[in-house]
Amino acid sequence: MLNDFWETAPAGYKYAVFGGMGLTFIGIIIIILGAITSTAAMTYIALPFIGVGLLCHMASLGLRGRSIRKELKAAEKRSQQK
Repeated sequence: MLNDFWETAPAGYKYAVFGGMGLTFIGIIIIILGAITSTAAMTYIALPFIGVGLLCHMASLGLRGRSIRKELKAAEKRSQQK
């Protein structure tokens, strides 16, 4: 099985990865805008975006691990039946 993981990845994993990257990107943009405009409050507004983005990314790693374990278990079961 030489498929790329992204091709066979579950939809939840893809949504979590893109959601996490998007939220982190939004947080970084808000921090940059706050630095340019010298508005310290924007830094505090951006922190939850970055935090939730990182949590989404961590959740996607858990989803990926669960999917891989499930596939390995199924492959092992198939090899034992032969």
